[in-house]
Amino acid sequence: MWAGQSKWSKDSEPMGEINVTPLVDVMLVLLIIFMVTAPLLTQGVNVDLPDADAPAMQQNIQPLVVTIRANGDIFMQKTAVDIKQLAPRIKAMREQKPGLPVFIRGDAKTPYGRVAEVMSLLETAGIRKVGLVTEPHR
Repeated sequence: MWAGQSKWSKDSEPMGEINVTPLVDVMLVLLIIFMVTAPLLTQGVNVDLPDADAPAMQQNIQPLVVTIRANGDIFMQKTAVDIKQLAPRIKAMREQKPGLPVFIRGDAKTPYGRVAEVMSLLETAGIRKVGLVTEPHR
C-alpha cells in the first residue's frame, strides 16, 4: 500500500447496511419473557373482585394492599394478619412511608360489615384516604 491509498480497492467497498436480524431476535425473546413474567408480578391473594366502571389509577409507588377474602380472612400484601394486628401494623408502615397509599381488595362475596370494620381500623390507624380495588366490567 502506498501513502494516501485506501485499504479498500474499488471492487471491495465496505458494506453500509446494518444487520437487524439479531436485534429483532433479541427483542422477540425479551417480549416473550415480559409476557410470561407480567402475570406473575401481580401481588396478593386470589379474590373475586367486584365489577365497577371506574378509571384506572396511575401510581408511581407500590401501594399497601389490604385484602379481605369472602370468609373474612385479612391479608396485608400476601401475609395473613389478625384483625387486631391490622391497625398497629399499618400505623408502623405509615410512619416509615408517610405518603404510602392504601387500597382494599375485597372479595365480591365479602360481607359489607367486614369491609366497614377494616375501613374503621384503617381510620384509627390515621389513614383518611382508602382506595377500593375493583375489576372493570366485562
